[in-house]
Amino acid sequence: MIGWVYNDIQTTFPASSNQITFSTPFPSPYQNSRRRRRRRRMPNYSHPHICHCLTRLSTLPPNSPLTISPHRPRPKTAPDFVDAVFALAQALLTLGIGSGDVIAVAALNSELYLEWFLAIAFVGGIVAPLNYRWSFEEALLAVEAVRPVMLVTDESCKLWSSKLQNYDFPFLRWHVSLESSDSELSNSKNTLTTETLRKNLVKDSSLNYSWAPDGAVLICFTSGTTGRPKGVIISHLNLIVQSLAKIAIVGYSEDDVYLHTAPLCHIGGLSSAISMLLVGACHVFMPKFEAKLALEVIQQYNVTSLITVPAMMADLSSSTRGKDNWKGVESVKKILNGGGGLSIALTKEAVKLFPRAKLLSAYEACSSLTFMTLHDPTVHKTVDISKTIPAHKQQGVCVGKPAPHIEVKIHSEGSSHVGKILTRGSHVMLRYWDQSPKNSSSSINQDWLDTGDIGYIDEYGNLWLIGRTKGRIKSGGENIYPEEVEAVLSQHIGVQGVVTVGIPDTRLTEMVVACIQVRRDWHWSNGSFEHSTGTQKQFISHEILQQHCRERNLARFKIPKKFMHWNKPFPLTTTGKVIREQVKQEVMSQLRSLNSNF
Repeated sequence: MIGWVYNDIQTTFPASSNQITFSTPFPSPYQNSRRRRRRRRMPNYSHPHICHCLTRLSTLPPNSPLTISPHRPRPKTAPDFVDAVFALAQALLTLGIGSGDVIAVAALNSELYLEWFLAIAFVGGIVAPLNYRWSFEEALLAVEAVRPVMLVTDESCKLWSSKLQNYDFPFLRWHVSLESSDSELSNSKNTLTTETLRKNLVKDSSLNYSWAPDGAVLICFTSGTTGRPKGVIISHLNLIVQSLAKIAIVGYSEDDVYLHTAPLCHIGGLSSAISMLLVGACHVFMPKFEAKLALEVIQQYNVTSLITVPAMMADLSSSTRGKDNWKGVESVKKILNGGGGLSIALTKEAVKLFPRAKLLSAYEACSSLTFMTLHDPTVHKTVDISKTIPAHKQQGVCVGKPAPHIEVKIHSEGSSHVGKILTRGSHVMLRYWDQSPKNSSSSINQDWLDTGDIGYIDEYGNLWLIGRTKGRIKSGGENIYPEEVEAVLSQHIGVQGVVTVGIPDTRLTEMVVACIQVRRDWHWSNGSFEHSTGTQKQFISHEILQQHCRERNLARFKIPKKFMHWNKPFPLTTTGKVIREQVKQEVMSQLRSLNSNF
């Protein structure tokens, strides 16, 4: 049944007490607009496909768990997992879903999420993960953009998924509840369940996988801090190469027990999940990240590997602070950090929390491009790049060296060594969803993708990240990248977090302002120093931070003119990126308020 799609027919599918009749599929952008029966074609099995991993998984020991969910009564073995994927794929084929059809999925992390992802890929469909934390407006924009034939959701996005059911989309033919049972939806006439789809199916051993045109398998939405997110098309090859890079660099293996801390709707969480499927590791699911629960699950199931972002690591560290009997988690051996670099202070806290873990950091732009080891317990070494590179040569943040099969180069103007960071290779996305293939190439070079970041490569082959092209501040005729300033300020032991923004200024065009979160046991001062009696206090101030910048050889025009004490969390996108525009507006509001009081 692989390779043809059911057009010009009606599909009737029994759903418990309901009889649901569906009309002809609405053509996706990948399907011919003319309704015609597609001819059977033999697939080329030499092409990459993420479902290649199912063959290996089916050979794993039948008594060893592949997936563990703390809220489920028992683990699921690899053969059971593979059978579940095949059953779901067969159900999708029965409905007439096939090559190029888009299915949107919005749910918390679970083994069912992974089963759906693989089943959709198996039949040649394209998965469009939607973020359960989105507003209704954001979800509506995404659905209208990718035009899915099916929407699969759980209770996490009930507020907006229920509203979407009231819309009469001509392309959306099925609503599926991921985890609900038939009895729970007995009164619903518009929603199927995973249980319903798998029911009464006769196993077909002749099933084999198929591909969407161009090998597409995934539409990831960018987490832009301004404007509407864009859908990025990822192919089987892209996803496999990204996953193999993590296997090669981090060293994942069949012996790993991997905790899903990152959402599967994000490319980082999904590519790591595929890495673990490729090596046959055990998956431990928690619906969403909570630091206290994560530590309990890590200890209960002897988790060996996980991925984090700086905010997660800070939360994990904070949850153990003050516990005198805490000895660290011995089982964890591999931690990959993405979504921003770990400060020196947070790296030390991570090493204390996970003393036997190899700690690595990844620079991500469409995938994990470069990796750097921050701590290796086998050599008792924590890397501080600032001590290995002369201070006068340091600029920005070192993010390590490219992974295998990934090329990175700098496109600069004139004689400058700093320029746009470009990449090419099998990891690079196909294009944006609304972009035609002929217009998908970079304007600089059709083979290279512009990451949108600025940086340089040093004499040792390390990539240094300076900032975003679109986020730069123009002050006094000079270009200033916020990330470079933040990297210097974050090295002060009293700084917990920092965001730098440019505020309109009549003289400079923009004035650099740094918003500072102070670490616990430190205090913000309006002067360069303060005296205190009794217990000794540690202070941080405008003058102290400016002096710190000078000592770190930050160019004088880049040193913030103003510092603001920020005593609350920074506003973040759903993927943990700082919403700079919101910070900027609040800073401007506070400055106007201060000026009006004088």
